[in-house]
Amino acid sequence: MKHIKVLGSGCTKCNKTAQIIEEKAANMGLNVQVEKETRPEALFEYGVMSTPAVVVDEQLVHSGSIPESGKIEEWLK
Repeated sequence: MKHIKVLGSGCTKCNKTAQIIEEKAANMGLNVQVEKETRPEALFEYGVMSTPAVVVDEQLVHSGSIPESGKIEEWLK
């Protein structure tokens, strides 16, 4: 199972990012754990300068915008 963190302040874009990832995983028939991380310390831990940011299995894979559908599919494979 993949563990995915969506880092951000809890803003609309951050919530939308988590929702899109969960929906894409469900459509692909995958079991993933999506966690919304709003602690400011988490942003520093991963070196994030802009949100929303996405961490997959402890690796920062995206930051600064809602990710495109194709990118999400790649992360989930």
